Amino acid sequence: MRAEIEALAQDIRRSAALLKRHLNWDEALMRLDELNASAENPDLWNDAASAQKIMRERNELDSAIQGCRALERELADLLELIELGEMEGDQTVVDDAEEQVRTLKERAGKMELETLLSGEADHNDCYLEINAGAGGTESQDWAEMLLRMYTRWAEKHGYKVEWLEESSGEQAGIKSATVRILGHNAYGWLKTESGVHRLVRISPYDSAARRHTSFSSAWVYPVIDDTIDIQINESECRIDTYRASGAGGQHINKTDSAVRITHIPTGIAVACQMERSQHQNRARAWDMLRARLYEAELQKREAAAQALEDQKTDIGWGHQIRSYVLQPYQMVKDLRTNVETSDTQGVLDGDLDQFMAASLAARVEGDVTQG
Repeated sequence: MRAEIEALAQDIRRSAALLKRHLNWDEALMRLDELNASAENPDLWNDAASAQKIMRERNELDSAIQGCRALERELADLLELIELGEMEGDQTVVDDAEEQVRTLKERAGKMELETLLSGEADHNDCYLEINAGAGGTESQDWAEMLLRMYTRWAEKHGYKVEWLEESSGEQAGIKSATVRILGHNAYGWLKTESGVHRLVRISPYDSAARRHTSFSSAWVYPVIDDTIDIQINESECRIDTYRASGAGGQHINKTDSAVRITHIPTGIAVACQMERSQHQNRARAWDMLRARLYEAELQKREAAAQALEDQKTDIGWGHQIRSYVLQPYQMVKDLRTNVETSDTQGVLDGDLDQFMAASLAARVEGDVTQG
């Protein structure tokens, strides 16, 4: 057996061992037995909220345990297949099995990375808010490109994207937009994307074809469930209604159905215009505000380097997390991890995993160092 395959096999075994250690393997097996017993209890659904929580924990734990077992089983089967192929002199079988080992190594690496998503809200859905920086049409067009990039990323990962609010630019693009991204670990992955994004390109809106630098921001916060208690004093909030614009129901541009709520002590503001009635939009906006306040509290507890609202005061130089250069050369570079690629179109089409993975790993390493 070639040294390369032996090394890959060792890496896969190491990943499986790390996954088991992360799960506290023996305790995880016992806990799964308990959850399976609870799931078979006919009285389980007398309390729907509790039942959903139990079933969610059961499904996640079962998936993690089966994933570890599958890694070990598939590796053993492939190594045995390679040995048989070598004994029988069937190089086609050997080559095919070795390629499957390489694929298995990639899967193991991804599973290992997902163990880093252990924050209390990492498994939740999330809200993604895009805001154009100063610069008019240029930055507004860039904001729309960012929104498309994240929408493509979400679709590639099987996540559902739900449009909540959008403010169109004067000539092109958007001034701001908020979407909800639904799927397991959505917040865990996307939380690494909060910050200012810088674009350098020859402007399609400049008749002199000059190079322009534009800034837009992405801010991510988790959707929180009813088990997390966030108290909001309504007297500390300002509620504004206005006419919705863009996509929406039949009342768009006819009634003041859109709702914006501003939490005065923190300056945090949320808006929703997706529903047809003001009452529904108001309920959605309150949920969004609770999520924003919860995310702000999470940042404090996690000793975030800089408060979200402080960062948002200046969408420009000195605050960016990533640069996207389209001219005179092509490069996307993450300024936190130094990960870079020349495949700018791939990135703008949603190929963001390499940046998210590096940033997530760096966060965890930083937490361990500080601890």
